Amino acid sequence: MSSYRVAQVGVAGGEFEVVERDVRQPGPGHVRIAVEACGICHSDTFFVNAGVPGVSFPLVTGHEIAGRIDALGEGTSDRGWRVGDRVAVGWFGGSCGYCLPCRQGDFIVCENLKVPGWAYDGGFAEMTIAPTDALARIPESMSASAAAPMGCAGVTTFNGLRHSAAGPGDLVAVLGLGGLGHLGVQYAVAMGFETVAIARGAEKADFAKQLGAHHYVDSTADTEVAEALRALGGAKVVLATAGNAGAAAATVEGLRPRGELVVIGADNAPLEISPLQLLMSAKVVRGHPSGTAQDVRDTLAFSALHGIHPMVETVPLDQVGAAYERMLSGAARFRMVLTP
Repeated sequence: MSSYRVAQVGVAGGEFEVVERDVRQPGPGHVRIAVEACGICHSDTFFVNAGVPGVSFPLVTGHEIAGRIDALGEGTSDRGWRVGDRVAVGWFGGSCGYCLPCRQGDFIVCENLKVPGWAYDGGFAEMTIAPTDALARIPESMSASAAAPMGCAGVTTFNGLRHSAAGPGDLVAVLGLGGLGHLGVQYAVAMGFETVAIARGAEKADFAKQLGAHHYVDSTADTEVAEALRALGGAKVVLATAGNAGAAAATVEGLRPRGELVVIGADNAPLEISPLQLLMSAKVVRGHPSGTAQDVRDTLAFSALHGIHPMVETVPLDQVGAAYERMLSGAARFRMVLTP
Protein backbone atom coordinates (compact mmCIF):
# COMPACT_ATOMS: atom_id res chain seq x y z
CA MET A 1 0.00 0.00 0.00
CA SER A 2 1.48 3.34 -1.06
CA SER A 3 -1.32 5.55 0.26
CA TYR A 4 -3.88 5.56 3.04
CA ARG A 5 -6.98 7.56 3.95
CA VAL A 6 -7.35 10.09 6.75
CA ALA A 7 -10.27 12.20 7.92
CA GLN A 8 -8.85 15.69 8.31
CA VAL A 9 -10.09 19.16 9.20
CA GLY A 10 -8.57 21.87 7.01
CA VAL A 11 -9.19 24.91 9.23
CA ALA A 12 -10.25 25.53 12.81
CA GLY A 13 -13.90 24.60 13.22
CA GLY A 14 -14.05 23.22 9.68
CA GLU A 15 -15.73 20.15 8.25
CA PHE A 16 -14.10 16.74 8.05
CA GLU A 17 -12.94 15.53 4.66
CA VAL A 18 -11.49 12.14 3.78
CA VAL A 19 -8.29 12.44 1.74
CA GLU A 20 -5.40 10.20 0.78
CA ARG A 21 -1.84 10.59 2.01
CA ASP A 22 1.40 8.82 1.19
CA VAL A 23 2.38 6.05 3.58
CA ARG A 24 5.33 7.00 5.80
CA GLN A 25 7.86 4.79 7.55
CA PRO A 26 8.10 5.07 11.34
CA GLY A 27 11.24 6.70 12.75
CA PRO A 28 13.42 5.42 15.61
CA GLY A 29 11.40 4.51 18.69
CA HIS A 30 8.12 4.63 16.75
CA VAL A 31 5.76 2.11 15.16
CA ARG A 32 3.19 2.38 12.41
CA ILE A 33 -0.27 1.19 13.39
CA ALA A 34 -2.96 -0.10 11.05
CA VAL A 35 -5.98 1.47 12.76
CA GLU A 36 -8.91 -0.88 13.30
CA ALA A 37 -11.00 1.43 15.49
CA CYS A 38 -10.82 4.95 16.90
CA GLY A 39 -13.22 6.46 19.40
CA ILE A 40 -14.64 9.95 18.97
CA CYS A 41 -14.19 11.82 22.25
CA HIS A 42 -15.66 15.17 23.26
CA SER A 43 -12.07 16.29 23.91
CA ASP A 44 -11.50 16.12 20.15
CA THR A 45 -13.39 19.43 19.99
CA PHE A 46 -10.42 21.11 21.71
CA PHE A 47 -8.31 20.31 18.68
CA VAL A 48 -10.87 20.67 15.90
CA ASN A 49 -11.77 24.14 17.17
CA ALA A 50 -8.15 25.12 18.00
CA GLY A 51 -9.13 25.47 21.65
CA VAL A 52 -5.63 24.60 22.83
CA PRO A 53 -2.32 26.14 21.78
CA GLY A 54 -0.10 24.61 19.14
CA VAL A 55 -2.75 22.94 16.98
CA SER A 56 -1.80 22.91 13.30
CA PHE A 57 -3.99 22.35 10.26
CA PRO A 58 -4.84 20.28 8.33
CA LEU A 59 -5.59 18.27 11.46
CA VAL A 60 -6.13 14.54 11.94
CA THR A 61 -7.53 14.11 15.44
CA GLY A 62 -8.41 10.97 17.42
CA HIS A 63 -6.86 9.75 20.69
CA GLU A 64 -8.78 6.50 21.32
CA ILE A 65 -6.90 4.23 18.92
CA ALA A 66 -6.88 0.45 18.58
CA GLY A 67 -5.15 -1.51 15.85
CA ARG A 68 -2.17 -3.65 14.91
CA ILE A 69 1.48 -2.78 14.43
CA ASP A 70 2.33 -3.07 10.74
CA ALA A 71 5.83 -1.53 10.66
CA LEU A 72 8.63 -1.05 13.19
CA GLY A 73 11.02 1.85 13.50
CA GLU A 74 14.63 1.42 14.54
CA GLY A 75 15.06 0.10 18.07
CA THR A 76 11.44 -0.92 18.65
CA SER A 77 11.95 -4.65 18.35
CA ASP A 78 14.47 -4.38 21.18
CA ARG A 79 11.60 -3.12 23.34
CA GLY A 80 9.53 -6.24 22.73
CA TRP A 81 7.25 -5.04 19.94
CA ARG A 82 6.51 -7.12 16.85
CA VAL A 83 4.59 -6.63 13.62
CA GLY A 84 1.05 -7.89 14.20
CA ASP A 85 0.89 -6.95 17.89
CA ARG A 86 -2.51 -5.59 18.93
CA VAL A 87 -2.06 -2.21 20.56
CA ALA A 88 -4.04 0.74 21.89
CA VAL A 89 -2.98 4.39 22.12
CA GLY A 90 -4.99 6.78 24.23
CA TRP A 91 -4.85 10.38 25.47
CA PHE A 92 -1.35 9.56 26.68
CA GLY A 93 0.52 9.50 23.39
CA GLY A 94 4.01 9.70 24.85
CA SER A 95 6.02 11.93 27.17
CA CYS A 96 9.11 14.05 26.81
CA GLY A 97 11.18 12.26 29.47
CA TYR A 98 13.04 15.37 30.62
CA CYS A 99 10.57 17.75 32.35
CA LEU A 100 10.29 17.66 36.15
CA PRO A 101 7.16 15.44 36.29
CA CYS A 102 8.81 12.96 33.91
CA ARG A 103 12.00 12.93 35.96
CA GLN A 104 9.82 12.16 38.98
CA GLY A 105 8.11 9.32 37.10
CA ASP A 106 4.74 11.10 36.85
CA PHE A 107 4.46 10.84 33.07
CA ILE A 108 0.74 11.58 32.68
CA VAL A 109 1.28 15.18 33.81
CA CYS A 110 4.30 15.62 31.52
CA GLU A 111 4.66 19.31 30.67
CA ASN A 112 5.07 18.32 27.01
CA LEU A 113 2.53 15.51 26.85
CA LYS A 114 2.12 14.09 23.32
CA VAL A 115 -1.61 13.74 22.79
CA PRO A 116 -2.52 12.05 19.47
CA GLY A 117 -4.31 14.52 17.25
CA TRP A 118 -2.40 17.37 18.86
CA ALA A 119 1.27 16.43 18.96
CA TYR A 120 0.99 14.16 15.90
CA ASP A 121 -1.66 12.70 13.59
CA GLY A 122 -4.34 10.85 15.49
CA GLY A 123 -6.49 7.85 14.73
CA PHE A 124 -9.16 9.26 12.43
CA ALA A 125 -7.28 7.42 9.71
CA GLU A 126 -6.39 4.02 8.33
CA MET A 127 -2.85 4.38 9.72
CA THR A 128 -0.97 6.38 12.29
CA ILE A 129 2.55 6.48 13.72
CA ALA A 130 3.12 6.57 17.49
CA PRO A 131 6.05 6.32 19.91
CA THR A 132 6.48 3.03 21.73
CA ASP A 133 5.99 4.55 25.18
CA ALA A 134 2.38 5.26 24.14
CA LEU A 135 1.54 1.62 23.35
CA ALA A 136 -0.66 -0.65 25.47
CA ARG A 137 -1.29 -4.28 24.58
CA ILE A 138 -4.91 -5.27 23.89
CA PRO A 139 -6.14 -8.58 25.36
CA GLU A 140 -7.04 -11.10 22.68
CA SER A 141 -10.53 -11.45 24.16
CA MET A 142 -11.37 -7.78 23.50
CA SER A 143 -12.46 -6.39 20.16
CA ALA A 144 -10.80 -3.31 18.69
CA SER A 145 -14.04 -1.31 18.86
CA ALA A 146 -14.34 -2.08 22.59
CA ALA A 147 -10.66 -1.46 23.29
CA ALA A 148 -10.41 1.92 21.55
CA PRO A 149 -12.46 4.01 24.05
CA MET A 150 -10.53 2.48 26.93
CA GLY A 151 -7.52 4.64 26.01
CA CYS A 152 -9.35 7.74 27.27
CA ALA A 153 -12.86 7.18 28.66
CA GLY A 154 -11.96 3.83 30.20
CA VAL A 155 -8.62 4.64 31.77
CA THR A 156 -9.84 7.99 33.11
CA THR A 157 -12.73 6.45 35.04
CA PHE A 158 -10.77 3.35 36.08
CA ASN A 159 -7.81 5.35 37.33
CA GLY A 160 -10.00 7.98 38.94
CA LEU A 161 -11.57 5.30 41.10
CA ARG A 162 -8.56 3.12 41.87
CA HIS A 163 -6.51 6.12 42.98
CA SER A 164 -9.33 7.58 45.03
CA ALA A 165 -9.76 7.45 48.80
CA ALA A 166 -12.42 4.74 48.61
CA GLY A 167 -11.90 1.20 49.86
CA PRO A 168 -13.96 -1.98 49.37
CA GLY A 169 -17.46 -1.55 50.77
CA ASP A 170 -17.35 2.26 50.79
CA LEU A 171 -20.21 4.23 49.30
CA VAL A 172 -19.09 5.64 45.95
CA ALA A 173 -21.27 7.80 43.71
CA VAL A 174 -20.81 8.22 39.96
CA LEU A 175 -22.26 11.48 38.67
CA GLY A 176 -23.45 11.05 35.09
CA LEU A 177 -24.37 8.01 33.00
CA GLY A 178 -22.85 9.02 29.68
CA GLY A 179 -19.70 7.95 27.86
CA LEU A 180 -17.61 8.11 31.03
CA GLY A 181 -20.25 7.39 33.64
CA HIS A 182 -21.59 4.15 32.21
CA LEU A 183 -18.05 2.78 32.52
CA GLY A 184 -17.52 4.37 35.93
CA VAL A 185 -20.51 2.53 37.39
CA GLN A 186 -19.25 -0.80 36.06
CA TYR A 187 -15.76 -0.21 37.46
CA ALA A 188 -17.08 0.92 40.84
CA VAL A 189 -19.15 -2.25 41.21
CA ALA A 190 -16.25 -4.48 40.12
CA MET A 191 -13.93 -2.76 42.62
CA GLY A 192 -16.25 -3.69 45.47
CA PHE A 193 -17.80 -0.29 46.19
CA GLU A 194 -21.41 0.24 47.22
CA THR A 195 -22.27 2.11 44.07
CA VAL A 196 -24.65 5.01 43.55
CA ALA A 197 -25.47 6.21 40.05
CA ILE A 198 -26.60 9.83 39.72
CA ALA A 199 -28.26 11.06 36.54
CA ARG A 200 -31.15 13.15 35.24
CA GLY A 201 -34.54 11.49 35.07
CA ALA A 202 -36.30 8.60 36.80
CA GLU A 203 -36.29 6.62 33.55
CA LYS A 204 -32.54 5.99 33.87
CA ALA A 205 -32.93 3.99 37.08
CA ASP A 206 -33.37 0.67 35.28
CA PHE A 207 -30.30 1.29 33.13
CA ALA A 208 -28.25 2.11 36.22
CA LYS A 209 -29.33 -1.14 37.83
CA GLN A 210 -28.44 -3.05 34.63
CA LEU A 211 -24.91 -1.63 34.96
CA GLY A 212 -24.80 -3.00 38.50
CA ALA A 213 -25.51 0.12 40.57
CA HIS A 214 -26.89 -0.58 44.04
CA HIS A 215 -28.70 2.77 44.25
CA TYR A 216 -29.97 5.39 41.84
CA VAL A 217 -30.42 9.11 42.49
CA ASP A 218 -32.47 11.23 40.10
CA SER A 219 -30.88 14.67 40.13
CA THR A 220 -34.14 16.22 38.86
CA ALA A 221 -36.22 14.91 41.77
CA ASP A 222 -37.45 17.06 44.65
CA THR A 223 -34.84 15.60 47.00
CA GLU A 224 -31.45 17.24 46.50
CA VAL A 225 -28.57 14.99 45.43
CA ALA A 226 -26.54 15.80 48.54
CA GLU A 227 -29.48 14.96 50.79
CA ALA A 228 -30.01 11.65 48.99
CA LEU A 229 -26.33 10.76 49.48
CA ARG A 230 -26.47 11.68 53.17
CA ALA A 231 -29.53 9.44 53.56
CA LEU A 232 -27.34 6.55 52.34
CA GLY A 233 -24.68 7.41 54.91
CA GLY A 234 -22.62 9.87 52.88
CA ALA A 235 -20.32 9.12 49.97
CA LYS A 236 -16.66 8.43 50.53
CA VAL A 237 -16.03 9.42 46.90
CA VAL A 238 -18.04 11.12 44.19
CA LEU A 239 -16.64 10.56 40.69
CA ALA A 240 -17.95 13.50 38.66
CA THR A 241 -18.01 12.28 35.06
CA ALA A 242 -20.59 14.78 33.81
CA GLY A 243 -19.13 17.96 32.31
CA ASN A 244 -21.28 20.16 34.54
CA ALA A 245 -19.54 22.18 37.25
CA GLY A 246 -22.80 23.00 39.02
CA ALA A 247 -23.85 19.36 39.25
CA ALA A 248 -20.42 18.39 40.58
CA ALA A 249 -20.45 21.13 43.22
CA ALA A 250 -23.92 20.08 44.35
CA THR A 251 -22.58 16.72 45.55
CA VAL A 252 -20.06 18.12 48.04
CA GLU A 253 -22.56 18.30 50.92
CA GLY A 254 -23.30 14.63 50.26
CA LEU A 255 -19.73 13.59 51.06
CA ARG A 256 -18.98 12.11 54.44
CA PRO A 257 -16.14 13.59 56.55
CA ARG A 258 -12.84 13.29 54.67
CA GLY A 259 -14.82 12.41 51.57
CA GLU A 260 -13.45 13.21 48.12
CA LEU A 261 -14.88 14.77 44.98
CA VAL A 262 -12.91 13.51 41.97
CA VAL A 263 -13.57 15.64 38.89
CA ILE A 264 -12.99 14.07 35.47
CA GLY A 265 -15.78 15.71 33.44
CA ALA A 266 -14.46 18.82 31.65
CA ASP A 267 -16.26 22.15 32.03
CA ASN A 268 -14.98 25.73 31.72
CA ALA A 269 -17.35 26.98 34.42
CA PRO A 270 -15.99 27.41 37.97
CA LEU A 271 -16.77 24.96 40.77
CA GLU A 272 -18.77 27.03 43.25
CA ILE A 273 -17.56 25.44 46.48
CA SER A 274 -16.84 27.51 49.56
CA PRO A 275 -13.84 26.90 51.82
CA LEU A 276 -16.23 26.29 54.74
CA GLN A 277 -17.73 23.32 52.89
CA LEU A 278 -14.29 21.71 52.92
CA LEU A 279 -12.67 22.86 56.17
CA MET A 280 -14.82 21.49 58.98
CA SER A 281 -15.20 18.00 57.49
CA ALA A 282 -11.75 17.86 55.85
CA LYS A 283 -13.24 17.17 52.43
CA VAL A 284 -11.06 17.02 49.31
CA VAL A 285 -11.67 18.19 45.75
CA ARG A 286 -9.23 17.13 43.06
CA GLY A 287 -8.97 16.76 39.33
CA HIS A 288 -7.80 13.54 37.76
CA PRO A 289 -6.09 13.20 34.36
CA SER A 290 -6.20 10.15 32.12
CA GLY A 291 -3.40 7.59 32.54
CA THR A 292 -0.16 6.32 31.04
CA ALA A 293 0.15 3.46 28.57
CA GLN A 294 0.63 1.08 31.52
CA ASP A 295 -2.55 2.45 33.09
CA VAL A 296 -4.36 1.78 29.81
CA ARG A 297 -2.95 -1.76 29.84
CA ASP A 298 -4.20 -2.21 33.42
CA THR A 299 -7.62 -0.87 32.41
CA LEU A 300 -7.86 -3.27 29.47
CA ALA A 301 -6.79 -6.25 31.58
CA PHE A 302 -9.22 -5.41 34.41
CA SER A 303 -12.03 -4.86 31.93
CA ALA A 304 -11.38 -8.19 30.20
CA LEU A 305 -11.26 -9.98 33.56
CA HIS A 306 -14.58 -8.54 34.75
CA GLY A 307 -16.42 -8.44 31.42
CA ILE A 308 -16.59 -4.64 31.39
CA HIS A 309 -16.96 -2.99 28.02
CA PRO A 310 -18.11 0.35 26.63
CA MET A 311 -21.36 0.62 24.74
CA VAL A 312 -20.39 1.79 21.27
CA GLU A 313 -21.85 2.76 17.92
CA THR A 314 -19.47 1.89 15.08
CA VAL A 315 -19.32 4.05 11.95
CA PRO A 316 -17.11 3.82 8.82
CA LEU A 317 -14.44 6.46 8.30
CA ASP A 318 -16.27 8.17 5.44
CA GLN A 319 -19.17 8.96 7.81
CA VAL A 320 -16.93 10.74 10.32
CA GLY A 321 -18.75 14.07 10.02
CA ALA A 322 -22.14 12.61 10.94
CA ALA A 323 -20.59 10.56 13.76
CA TYR A 324 -18.83 13.62 15.17
CA GLU A 325 -22.07 15.61 15.13
CA ARG A 326 -23.91 12.75 16.84
CA MET A 327 -21.30 12.81 19.61
CA LEU A 328 -21.66 16.59 19.99
CA SER A 329 -25.46 16.34 20.20
CA GLY A 330 -25.30 13.91 23.11
CA ALA A 331 -27.33 11.34 21.18
CA ALA A 332 -24.52 8.75 21.05
CA ARG A 333 -25.05 5.62 23.17
CA PHE A 334 -22.43 5.93 24.42
CA ARG A 335 -19.19 6.15 22.45
CA MET A 336 -18.98 6.74 18.71
CA VAL A 337 -16.21 4.60 17.19
CA LEU A 338 -14.78 4.92 13.68
CA THR A 339 -13.84 1.64 12.00
CA PRO A 340 -11.52 2.40 9.07
